[in-house]
Amino acid sequence: MLVLTLLGTSPAMAQREPQQGMPAMVPAPAPAEPDAIPLYGKTTMGSAASEIWSKAGGVDYTVRNVTRPTLTPVLPDPAKATGAAVVVAPGGAFMLLAMDHEGWGVARALADRGIAAFVLKYRLLPTPRDESEAGNYMMRTMMAGLTDPTKPPSLTNPDAATDGREAIKLVRANAARWGVDPSRVGMIGFSAGAMTALQTVLTAGPQEKPAFFGYIYGPQARVDVPADAPPMFDALALDDPLFPSQGFPIAQGWLAAKRPVEIHGYQKGSHGFGLGVPGTTTTLVMDEFIAWLTMHGFLTRR
Repeated sequence: MLVLTLLGTSPAMAQREPQQGMPAMVPAPAPAEPDAIPLYGKTTMGSAASEIWSKAGGVDYTVRNVTRPTLTPVLPDPAKATGAAVVVAPGGAFMLLAMDHEGWGVARALADRGIAAFVLKYRLLPTPRDESEAGNYMMRTMMAGLTDPTKPPSLTNPDAATDGREAIKLVRANAARWGVDPSRVGMIGFSAGAMTALQTVLTAGPQEKPAFFGYIYGPQARVDVPADAPPMFDALALDDPLFPSQGFPIAQGWLAAKRPVEIHGYQKGSHGFGLGVPGTTTTLVMDEFIAWLTMHGFLTRR
């Protein structure tokens, strides 16, 4: 289970192959991504040919070795569009992206609620091409980068935050095209995607920050919070084996900086619960995120 959660794959998948501890990563052809927009336009950066696609448990798409970042719009029905937008950053320890579980599925859930969603396929740390070799490599790398839960992980990827800032910039630059309000462009991230969202916030200039962000099962270690930090929605399962419960120091930092923050600590859900594990209150995470956005006025039509 720990190996599974480190990869950011859904706990439900583990039940399909309990003898393995995690679902098999079945090699798969790259899916069609007709709406994917190169994040840096025509600038030469990487290649889609570097990508290695698989299906976790033969079901959910994951991708490794991303060198050419993209942004994929998932837009709401214009009749119920709120004008808000959210960049979605999937997790996967900066070496894999759970594109279905924490990307496209999340984007569709947001669009269903009238929010324009944009799935960020950000650049990743390189891994071996062979699946079994890659699995062992990722496990060793992750364990080496997550030695002290009281401190931010040493496993990082500055390119991911650079891509996060560029994604916010791209959505704002095309706000009229996509029917969104540039002042209501936020971000939500899961696991390493949460870390990407956080670093996007911490490294962005005053006019570049997302208007708000969802920090879903990210590390809870305290960070230095800027005076202009955007509102944060912080959610974690208290039985998370990857980031063991130690309270919510990161949220306490937001409070100390007198910045808006909301905390949700679910009794059960483990790591990688995505839109929720059936039978647990983690299934409420999207509804609670939407309620929080509503409370702050981000979903008010203007």
